[in-house]
Amino acid sequence: MDRWSYFDITHRDHDIMNPMSSGKLNEMIGLLRLPEGAKVLDIGCGKAEPLVRIVERYAISGIGVDPSPKVIVEAKQRAAARVESPSQLEFMLTDGASFQGKPDSFDLTMCLGASWAFGGHRGTLKALANFTRPQGLILVGEPYWLQEPSPEYLELEGMQADDFATHAGNVAIAIEEGLTPLYAICSTKEDFERYEWLQVQAAERFAVENPHDPDVTELLRRRRANRDTYLRYGRDTLGWAMYLFMK
Repeated sequence: MDRWSYFDITHRDHDIMNPMSSGKLNEMIGLLRLPEGAKVLDIGCGKAEPLVRIVERYAISGIGVDPSPKVIVEAKQRAAARVESPSQLEFMLTDGASFQGKPDSFDLTMCLGASWAFGGHRGTLKALANFTRPQGLILVGEPYWLQEPSPEYLELEGMQADDFATHAGNVAIAIEEGLTPLYAICSTKEDFERYEWLQVQAAERFAVENPHDPDVTELLRRRRANRDTYLRYGRDTLGWAMYLFMK
C-alpha cells in the first residue's frame, strides 16, 4: 500500500496530525511572540493546522512543505477558508530535505513530527537552524523514550534504541547544536490515546465504507498491528513533546 495513501486514510479525522491537544498547540503558539511581518517555515506541515493558527494570531507570512499530495490540497483548502489574505501562505509539494531556502531567512522554522526527513532530531535541528535568522525561533515536535524500549517493541516497530533520545536528551542535543532552550510541552497519555484511536477509527470506518478498495486488507492489517503494539508496548514507552529553541 502506498505510504501516503495509508497515512492519509488513517489521519483523515485529525486536524492536528500529531499527539498533542488543541490547547497545548495554542499555548505554544502564544509563546512565540512573533513580530509583525515575520516569516515562518513549516517542514512536514501536514494539513497545516499549526501554520494556519499562527497566521490567525500573528501578522506573518509562511511556507508549508509536505511530500503528501492529499494533505497539501487540504492545507490549501484550510488556509483559503481561514486566512484573510491567501498570499500570506505558500504550500510546496516536496520532501523537507529537498526544500531549497535562503540561509538565515526565517524568523520561525518548524518541524512537528517529521524529523525523519532529516534523519532524526539532530539532523532536523541542523537543517532548521540553517534557515533561521540569528535570535530566530526553532519549534520541533519529537518523540522521546519514557523508558528503555524492549527488544520486542523495537522489532515490531522496526526501530533502534538510538532512534530517539530521552526528554532530557532531546534538550541536550539542541544545546550541543548551539541552540538555547526556551520551552517544552509534553504530550500526555490522553493526547496519545486520541491520536492513536482516531487512526484506528478512521481505518475501520474506511474499510466498511470501501469494502472493494484493493488496499483495505493491507490497511487493516497494518493499522490493527500498530494498535496492538501501541497498547502492549508503546503506550508506556514512547512520549512526544514540542520543543521551542532560540538560535
